[in-house]
Amino acid sequence: QVQLVESGGGLVQTGGSLRLSCANSGRTFTNYNTGWFRQAPGKEREFVAIISWSGTDRAYADSVKGRFTISRDNAKNMVYLQMNSLKPEDTAIYYCAKDQTTYFHSTPTAAMMHYWGKGTLVTVSS
Repeated sequence: QVQLVESGGGLVQTGGSLRLSCANSGRTFTNYNTGWFRQAPGKEREFVAIISWSGTDRAYADSVKGRFTISRDNAKNMVYLQMNSLKPEDTAIYYCAKDQTTYFHSTPTAAMMHYWGKGTLVTVSS
């Protein structure tokens, strides 16, 4: 059983920063890719960023490229999302997700991810 628990969300002003964390417990953590997705009210869940199991490969949605950075620490079973220059349109529930393949998808869909956390709310005020 894989468990993903997100933390670090909160309320921040436009231009501010937040760092989200995803803690993985349970079954093997290091062999699969882990990503962040987000879902705003009334919208579909969308891809934000993903990192390969080794940390070598990373990919981002165009909307966050240059502002967000994904990283992982396999020794601690953690994945992080550093979010800078936040905008009101970044407001959403952010979910950590993990797939079950060592193949790296640079633009994964939500359907490709196998395990999900319950999410953490990020609110960016204007």
